[in-house]
Amino acid sequence: MSKRDYYEVLGVGRDAGAAEVKKAFRQLAMRYHPDRNPDDPDAEERFKEAAEAYDVLGDDEKRQRYDRFGHSAFDGGAGRTQSAEDIFSHFGDIFGDLFGGGRRARNRPARGSDLRYDLEIGLGEAVSGAKREIVIPRIVDCADCSGSGLRDGASPTTCTHCGGNGQVGRQQGPFLFSMTCPHCQGAGRSVAEKDRCSGCGGAGKTRIERKVTIKVPPGVDTGTRMRIAGEGEAGERGGPAGDLYVVLVVQSDERFERDGDDLHTEIEVDLLRAVLGGEADVPLVDGGTERVRLPAGVQPGERVRLRDKGVPHLGAAGRGDLYAHVKVSVPTRLTKEQRKLFEQLVDTGPMR
Repeated sequence: MSKRDYYEVLGVGRDAGAAEVKKAFRQLAMRYHPDRNPDDPDAEERFKEAAEAYDVLGDDEKRQRYDRFGHSAFDGGAGRTQSAEDIFSHFGDIFGDLFGGGRRARNRPARGSDLRYDLEIGLGEAVSGAKREIVIPRIVDCADCSGSGLRDGASPTTCTHCGGNGQVGRQQGPFLFSMTCPHCQGAGRSVAEKDRCSGCGGAGKTRIERKVTIKVPPGVDTGTRMRIAGEGEAGERGGPAGDLYVVLVVQSDERFERDGDDLHTEIEVDLLRAVLGGEADVPLVDGGTERVRLPAGVQPGERVRLRDKGVPHLGAAGRGDLYAHVKVSVPTRLTKEQRKLFEQLVDTGPMR
């Protein structure tokens, strides 16, 4: 059976550079890798074909020979990977990128995972700022063994299943694929049961609850995210800890409605003050009240603006405004004298 042209196999032109050739093979490897197509023999054949083409076109010397003599340049077998182990080694950089990292990367320090904590605060705390103490459950290095998983005086041994590489090969057809060693979980070492730390059982990690003080700045709102560096999970193999992200949830307040950095509230005004005008007290979110003057004939729903009495601008100077919406209270119980006075008003004609 005749072989397809290697350039055709990878889908590149004869003037393609090394980077383009490698990219083409990566795409084909991703698409036809046997691990991704376990029940498709055609995919495995396409993968093998692409691997053979890249083995030649990815090497400058082999490519020059192929360009001059075609497939006949390798009739004796020179220039082709001869074994499954050699194939994996030859393309290790590409397979490592596609399927989880190379062997060396398995043993490098790794940053710990980030944590998230949803913190509920009141509107007053969102306005004035607050200091809250929260308890965070987290995984840290065992204090007894400093994360080694070993008892005092004990030493780890090289994993006999992977030879310390952290990965083992799996044969599929003529290819050998790498996978994390199931016995050492990629660590490349093992600890005998008698040598394990009693504090963590050899895991090197323990679960603790840590108190963290959170300083909430003025002006936050629901969804504001605060980052506390280094308060996440402990890193692996000496890597740095992750971060803690505190996501704020500002509770609703029965007195105020928030609109960005502005606040809205209601003030109840009796009928006489609404008609004749007068003063009214407006509640403030910081506490206390502020007295405002209402004009005569103020209508239900009209609002009074109190500048700079709203929510502080987060990370900037100034504040939003507070709007007091007038709610006119109509009396439902009148004394005889009051009723008589209202009847006299009716006799004077309609009021506008």
